Amino acid sequence: MSRNDPMSRAAFSARVFSLYVMAVGAALVLVPNLLLGLFGIAPTGEIWIRVAGLIAFNLGIYVWVAAHHRPFLQASVYTRSLVFVVLTGFAVTGMGEPMLALFGVLDLAGAIWTLLALRADAQAAATGAAVGVAR
Repeated sequence: MSRNDPMSRAAFSARVFSLYVMAVGAALVLVPNLLLGLFGIAPTGEIWIRVAGLIAFNLGIYVWVAAHHRPFLQASVYTRSLVFVVLTGFAVTGMGEPMLALFGVLDLAGAIWTLLALRADAQAAATGAAVGVAR
């Protein structure tokens, strides 16, 4: 996809997700206890929350850049669904705060959005190819 091509639905969903991940990452680096407090999670002085925030922020940048690559988008559907399963598991077993499940739900919602967008993009491409429309 060149810079002049319109953004696919799936790429748009990934870009929105990347902004969410960068925002959460930046908050965890700069003001982790503010973000944790908003979700009822106990404050921490541990450096690891800031390290996790840095990793999340960087991941958001990677998602932004990779948003036009279909194999990446397909893989992200599975990995974001896995985040839902694992974070919900942490909450259910008491290993983590129940609010962790909310972050998992947000990831699952994004994964479903991207999956549906990938299908819509494929359908649009097939319909366009079938009627001879150039993309």
